[in-house]
Amino acid sequence: MAITELFAEPQAEDAAALDAYSAVVTAVAERLLPSVASLRVRRSNGRWSEEGAGSAVALSSDGILVTSAHVVEAMTGGEADGSEHQLELVGKDPLSDLALIRAGGSDLRPAALADADQLRIGQLVVAVGNPLGYAGSVTAGVVSGLGRSLPTRQGSERRVVENVIQTDAALNPGNSGGALADSRARLIGINTAVAGAGLGLAVPLNATTRRILDSLHRLGRVQRGYLGVAGGTQPLPPEWARTLGRQAAVAVMDVVAGSPAVIAGMRPGDLIVAAGDEPIRRTADLQDLMIGDSSDRPIELMVVRGDVSLRLAVTPSQR
Repeated sequence: MAITELFAEPQAEDAAALDAYSAVVTAVAERLLPSVASLRVRRSNGRWSEEGAGSAVALSSDGILVTSAHVVEAMTGGEADGSEHQLELVGKDPLSDLALIRAGGSDLRPAALADADQLRIGQLVVAVGNPLGYAGSVTAGVVSGLGRSLPTRQGSERRVVENVIQTDAALNPGNSGGALADSRARLIGINTAVAGAGLGLAVPLNATTRRILDSLHRLGRVQRGYLGVAGGTQPLPPEWARTLGRQAAVAVMDVVAGSPAVIAGMRPGDLIVAAGDEPIRRTADLQDLMIGDSSDRPIELMVVRGDVSLRLAVTPSQR
């Protein structure tokens, strides 16, 4: 057998599939690369100083970029795309790991946005960023999982970012703050962490995170209501699942002494099933209510306690 016979010609259908995949990725890269900046960030807290790298995505034509909060932690200055654009912090929210910065004189093209809540597992995604200092790097993969959780903290306050996107698109240090886009080059997530080989995580862009970004743009911070409960998503008992027509609620594990939850009469073991007329199925539903201008207004929580349901009036405090 001749050596050349070992190298079989690709089947027509294989070549067509490869060409279609390549066409999508290259089209996304061409549309998204002008929207993604590489960042050099100077950090200092008075005792130490250092330089770090990351990525950011343009949201508007006046130089507003979105990135990861941990990329701009303790930022005292920096540049986007070399020394072309000086960076200014607009606002950051470590509890969602999102931040807004302004790049002076930026000519970056604003990215188109999509709703990450519409993603499906297996869907093609493309990551664009600045891994290990290699600006304008593009990798592709699929949505490997949805509904993942990412623990975050700010001082003594801890929170779990829900509905995080898991992807196998290659991410490395420096990708943080970069774009995760769908096959139509629409921004659906901000790359935030590398959890392992072939396991990258991105904060989704959905209704909740858009409210966070709006608050950062207007106020420089996120207004959050504080209930004083620690809890997590938990299946409802079968009889309550049948009665309410849903399978899960938020279980109260602990309540903080003197908190709005205690004042309202909430106890460990309660299951929060609704807020007003809105069902509460997961911790993200409750967290969503605590974001924005109305986060300190009274709300009525329906809780299940044993075999009875109660309605508790609670007024969150501002944090």
